[in-house]
Amino acid sequence: MENSIMTGLPPFSLRLMHGDFPRLERLLERVTVRAVVLRGDELLLVHSSVNGDFMFPGGGVEAGESHQDALARELHEECGAELLVTGGLLGETREYRSAREPDYDAYCIRSLYYLCRVGEDRVPPRLQAYEERLGFKAGWHALEEALHNNQWLLGGHCPQWTHRETRVLAQLYRWHKDGALQAL
Repeated sequence: MENSIMTGLPPFSLRLMHGDFPRLERLLERVTVRAVVLRGDELLLVHSSVNGDFMFPGGGVEAGESHQDALARELHEECGAELLVTGGLLGETREYRSAREPDYDAYCIRSLYYLCRVGEDRVPPRLQAYEERLGFKAGWHALEEALHNNQWLLGGHCPQWTHRETRVLAQLYRWHKDGALQAL
């Protein structure tokens, strides 16, 4: 696997509030990484046949794990793909929810999106039980179609993560349309 390279784009920063929080002083934060794998006008995305939404491959960074190692693990588990190159950080989202733990005001999921390149060969993914229940399937999807699909889903009942992924898809679509976002 090659070392990280930079993209030259100014990173985006998005904040999503799922509820009202009078204070955000005592936060319980979970860091996740998400892979943005671009091939022409297509992205390697995970589609849920249950929810109908598209999401970026990724998940939580485990204790002692680098972001690059977490990206490699998640791409292998969810897409059966080998990470070849980790590009620069495209941006981050912060999602705030009510904390279940009494010592915290809110729970924050901080998702970091990296431009990545994967190998052409794929092996069967190793999905977790909840991912299998949600009908996760990785594949190449047109960026504009994935964006419009998720935007349509926002009009009804959808998982909270669909809001996050839709906002990121919209940012990537703007960059790609302007020629600022290119595959590695």
